Amino acid sequence: MTSLEWSNPKGLNRLLPMGHYVATLADMHSRSTRTAHRSAGLTVPQGAALTTGAVLGTGVITLPAVAAQIAGPASILAWVGLVALSVPLAGTFGALGARFPDGGGVSTYVRAAFGHRAGAVVGWWFFFAVPVGAPPAAMMAGGYVADAVGGGRGTTVTVAVVLLATVTATNARGLRISGRVQLCLTATLAVLLAATVVAALPEARLASLRPFAPHGWTAVAGSAAVLVWAFAGWEAVASLAGEYRDPARAVPRVTAVAVTVVGTLYVALAAVTLLVLGPAAGSSTAPLSDLLAVSFGGPIRAVTALVAVLLTLGTMNAYLAGVSRLGAALARDGALPAYLASGHELGGVPRRSLALVSVLSGVSLAAAAATGVGLGPLMLLASGCFTLVYVVGTAAAVRLLPRHSWAWRGAVVALASVLVLLVFIGLHALWAVGVGAAALAYQGWRGRRDAREPAPARSARAVPVPLPPEQPV
Repeated sequence: MTSLEWSNPKGLNRLLPMGHYVATLADMHSRSTRTAHRSAGLTVPQGAALTTGAVLGTGVITLPAVAAQIAGPASILAWVGLVALSVPLAGTFGALGARFPDGGGVSTYVRAAFGHRAGAVVGWWFFFAVPVGAPPAAMMAGGYVADAVGGGRGTTVTVAVVLLATVTATNARGLRISGRVQLCLTATLAVLLAATVVAALPEARLASLRPFAPHGWTAVAGSAAVLVWAFAGWEAVASLAGEYRDPARAVPRVTAVAVTVVGTLYVALAAVTLLVLGPAAGSSTAPLSDLLAVSFGGPIRAVTALVAVLLTLGTMNAYLAGVSRLGAALARDGALPAYLASGHELGGVPRRSLALVSVLSGVSLAAAAATGVGLGPLMLLASGCFTLVYVVGTAAAVRLLPRHSWAWRGAVVALASVLVLLVFIGLHALWAVGVGAAALAYQGWRGRRDAREPAPARSARAVPVPLPPEQPV
């Protein structure tokens, strides 16, 4: 495996949120051919693959069952609704990226629109979403192992602990999954999803959709709130914009391809899960295994469990590597305590930031194991952070994009849509609100402390990166 260097071609590497890690994969993808990269940049197929990889997470291996448990067959409406929301949302970030190409992505635009403190809040939301998001991701893989070996919740939690410990250890040693390997993992997931749909389709029965809304129509909103987890990552469209030779032409094409691929795979898998498994879908801990077992028999469960573990390891490794680097960058720029800045430099290993994230993730996992809470509540806490990032990001787009242009109108639609989605998340969004309030409180305290320091000490601190020059579109 190669070392993953958290940089971008313009050197604007501050406050990189999770969807932006894929921009680093783009950089690694071309590391061995740097000269050619500078002259040619990313192609549309490469950009589409990276953007799809930012959104197509391993959560989809379990989310169809979670959504079905909440809303029954009516959960398909939530899937379709979020795919529809992805169009203006991805288009908004694409428009920002095409006009202002920059590796900093959404945090750069938020700072440009609302100031440095707002950008720091975005960084906190991404940073603290991982400790509540990593445990359910690990438990999803654990559920597949438990299904294959006949274990229970104890097996699920044990596998989750092993996965979390493994990715912590590899990151502490400075090891990273390379960009090519990460893309291969994403491609494997896409192929697995497509193969599952094709293999299970002959067993689909319309009768499985009755009753269609056993928990009432309002349950659709609840399932949509959980499914935000599966659609986080569209901000990567903006993060990658600076990698294209002609962003104005490439970004819209990449956005269209990525939305089409992700939307088709998600809706097809959700529909087949409901049509084949019927009422049993909501109680399944390994829906892909159940679907494949219908066509290939029980032994396929062991293979599916192995694939689920490998995919989850790759995804968790990338996320933990990225969020530990994000924490160090936030500390370097004064948005987190300076103690956590160790290892922020290019090629460094941010072990202090990694330790904090790992400890918080362990506490979250222990709390989930002790209370018996399911995947849904933890995923809703993470979804609250993601949704608020989208609220602030689309609000920044409304402020920055040319007023009354088609891009601006799309941003208005996206902002209105994510505000509705925030209502669906309900009280679970209070976690994200609390994180944002803590970020602002820390910024205020840090500002008052810095004001008492000598001028040379203040001038030595990093200066927020300005919005890059607007490109013709």
